Amino acid sequence: MEHFISHDGLKITYRVEGEGSPVMLAHGFASTHEANWVATGWTKALVEAGYCAILPDMRGHGESGKSHEKADYTLSTMAADLVALLDYLGEPGADLMGYSMGAMVALVAAMEAPERFDRIVAAGVGARLLDPDRDPGPVIEALLADDPSSVTDAGARGFRVFADQNGQDRHALAACFEAVRAPFPVDGLARIKRPVLVVAGETDMLAGAASPLAERIPGARVFTVPKRDHMKTVGDRAYKQAVLAFLGE
Repeated sequence: MEHFISHDGLKITYRVEGEGSPVMLAHGFASTHEANWVATGWTKALVEAGYCAILPDMRGHGESGKSHEKADYTLSTMAADLVALLDYLGEPGADLMGYSMGAMVALVAAMEAPERFDRIVAAGVGARLLDPDRDPGPVIEALLADDPSSVTDAGARGFRVFADQNGQDRHALAACFEAVRAPFPVDGLARIKRPVLVVAGETDMLAGAASPLAERIPGARVFTVPKRDHMKTVGDRAYKQAVLAFLGE
């Protein structure tokens, strides 16, 4: 792993695999670049297709710097990390794919730095991103609980288990989750001018259906991954095929 110091002084770690046209990958909440993109076969698929995969650990995750302050985890701040990484690598631009939290960051990056990103894949997000009331409380409580077996909310407990599996700093994740669950800047979706593919699993209750979100983005397309939930969509073969076709247009 390499690292650089981002725009506000926080360390961001990353790795680069392959050669060719660059694709930056922004992983989901409580995950890492390794868990989200390497273990699922995404890095291998992109490199074999002739792309250069740029894989940061998002702030607060993996080996990147970890603040315990909510203000350090806005979607705009994390989008600025991606731009700063392009600057550090000397890349004028890249395609960008994000999953779940990473997809939120990718959409904000498309709003705020459209000159740096070409095609955008927003995966693991959907109609629920449009909901202004996305209560972070149960997940934060689960992350900070001394005993994970005391967590009664099944969805929140899943995030806690995933965080523990990835050896994460749970206080940093709690601050991050509170920030990213603020109301999403829905009005900005209409200003996105880049080609966008929205992907969600057919049974992904965390994301909701992809179409209502895509309808807010001019010209956006939709791919629904058959019979997959939020966790199983990530490494799905059909998802990979749809994205590679989109990037290759």
